[in-house]
Amino acid sequence: MPDLNGRVALVTGASRGIGAAVARKLAACGAAVAVNYAGSESAARALVAEIVAGGGRAVALQADVSSPEAAVALVEGTIEALGGLDILVNNAGITRDGLIVRMSDDDWGSVIDTNLTGVFNVTRASTRHFMKQRSGAIVNVTSVIGLVGNSGQANYAAAKAGVIGLTKSVAKELAGRGVRANAVAPGFIETDMTAKLPEALRDAALKEISLRRFGLPEEVASAVAFLASEDAAYITGQVLAIDGGMTFC
Repeated sequence: MPDLNGRVALVTGASRGIGAAVARKLAACGAAVAVNYAGSESAARALVAEIVAGGGRAVALQADVSSPEAAVALVEGTIEALGGLDILVNNAGITRDGLIVRMSDDDWGSVIDTNLTGVFNVTRASTRHFMKQRSGAIVNVTSVIGLVGNSGQANYAAAKAGVIGLTKSVAKELAGRGVRANAVAPGFIETDMTAKLPEALRDAALKEISLRRFGLPEEVASAVAFLASEDAAYITGQVLAIDGGMTFC
């Protein structure tokens, strides 16, 4: 297990799903964790209580990452509450699926604002702190949809592809200051979202996955913890697909 003792991590969109699994994993590795949420306060506070009960340190912080001002307040709140910031995991995301011919401006804009601009906002707000201390690890949660596209998800695919480009640019810009930036690209992961998929769609998806199963949030979290740790000290600007072999060929 990676050693993150003494580190402070901020995980956006951490009240459920992959974000919650990441927060738990980082805490288990010894990091103090800021659990960001947009609207699910009760879930975020329950997660904080769980981490604290297990001997960890955590705090719940509300912020809509699509707002530049809220992103700045979130980073400052993390530093104030937990004494610093060493790891940033940009996980917050939403979906507003629909074929492009019928996709509204609002459905396009809201996904871009949260899934791409939100990553930019929180990363920018963290950068000055990381540069000053000459260290930091950024792990962005993108998606295999950003690599291969998907019918009915033009907005989501565009945002997640943008996160990949943003990750690589940030990695180049900040490497000289000792700051690393990487991304993980989950495939089909067992979450509340995939649990609602029709059986026929699940079956079709499984046929495209070499390992013939959906992944677990904890498997994504383990990869994030690795990339955030000193075990990955010579890795930056990379995108790790966690998809059971869905996209390797």
